[in-house]
Amino acid sequence: MMHLFRFTLLCSSLLLSACTTTPVSTAPPQPKTATPTVASSTHTTATVERVTFDEQTDDVWQRIRSQLTFAPSEHESVQARVNWYLSHPNYMHVISERAKPFLLYVVEQVENRGLPIELALMPLIESDFDTSAYSHKHASGLWQLTPLIAKHYGVKITPWYDGRQDIVDATHAALDFLSYLHKRFDGNWYHAIAAYNTGEGRVAQAIKHNQQRGKSTHFFDLSLPKQTRHYIPKLLAAAQLLRNKQMQFPKIPNHTAIAVLPLKQGVILNTDKAWRKLQTLNPGYTRFPALLDGPEHIVVPALQASQWQDYVAKLPAMPGKQWQHYTIEKGDSLSVIAQRHALTVSQLKTFNQLKSNNIKIGDTLLLPILADQQLDYTVRAGDSLWRIARHFNISVDEIKKWNALSKDVLRVGDTLKLFLSKT
Repeated sequence: MMHLFRFTLLCSSLLLSACTTTPVSTAPPQPKTATPTVASSTHTTATVERVTFDEQTDDVWQRIRSQLTFAPSEHESVQARVNWYLSHPNYMHVISERAKPFLLYVVEQVENRGLPIELALMPLIESDFDTSAYSHKHASGLWQLTPLIAKHYGVKITPWYDGRQDIVDATHAALDFLSYLHKRFDGNWYHAIAAYNTGEGRVAQAIKHNQQRGKSTHFFDLSLPKQTRHYIPKLLAAAQLLRNKQMQFPKIPNHTAIAVLPLKQGVILNTDKAWRKLQTLNPGYTRFPALLDGPEHIVVPALQASQWQDYVAKLPAMPGKQWQHYTIEKGDSLSVIAQRHALTVSQLKTFNQLKSNNIKIGDTLLLPILADQQLDYTVRAGDSLWRIARHFNISVDEIKKWNALSKDVLRVGDTLKLFLSKT
């Protein structure tokens, strides 16, 4: 299976991308003497002997600083990036503000796996710690995971939830992928991180090209895309600035900022005041306030964990996993719509954040669809709503409702959404 995955990635090296970039050192990163050492590449997961750090430090940036292991680099591309950072003194202020809820979580996950602490700086390079970052190559989230990589590492992507923007799912997938790449490139972290940016196939080909010509295979000697040649220098430059205290990294408190609570069933948060506090911590849920079809967890402020747990436990459970948008028509009322869809008026109001029973023609409501399969059906010559309904054992009214059709007229080539049940 892994061999197949490697071949797939080799053929799809352009699918993985990062955000912006600049260049790095003439040798693979080597740990400093008497500090963490990278384990042999024969290990499935790369490990580093833990550096002792002051657990009482009150700043996450200083916690990272005390554990930096990659050797300082004098390469011109690294120094060019250092100068860029220094010429943009407000940059780290913006980064720190965005990273405040998430950085400690990322640091702890890196530490728990025994990986180099520099990896905790990668969201800074990938996305500027913007959870909603999205690239033209379809990479998304803090770690800029592509759909290919995300799905391979078990990250869920549905119309309701994109785990690439979830701090928990995305961080675990990114570190799993980096650990794999570290082994894949024989323990060379520069090569592994470059492969994370541009794809392992492209890095492997660049290494092979130099080997065949008797050239150095150090990162800085490889022929790689411009973005990737600038990628590791950004990382090393940020680490250098932190190590040498050349630039202010605004303090991020070194205490737990978020808690990850179990969420066994989908819910829709029923007050604006409640869900707005969670939206920035749970950007993976793409249709707030609906927490549907996601993982079995929710991220909340640590100091309010018990209150949130009680609050979520009292919310009504969702009656199904598939949903539709229903357009309100003349003669509709909440009671009529609820009865038609086997719901209570209370459920209907909760799903749609309604504070009263008043509805307007033309507005849309969120309704559950109890179905086992969603099918996109292309209308063909000779089709009619009646013929399609009969073929799939559904009703004409259901087809019209699912597709917001006001008439029975169909056009060849149109696509209809059908929700089918096995029973």
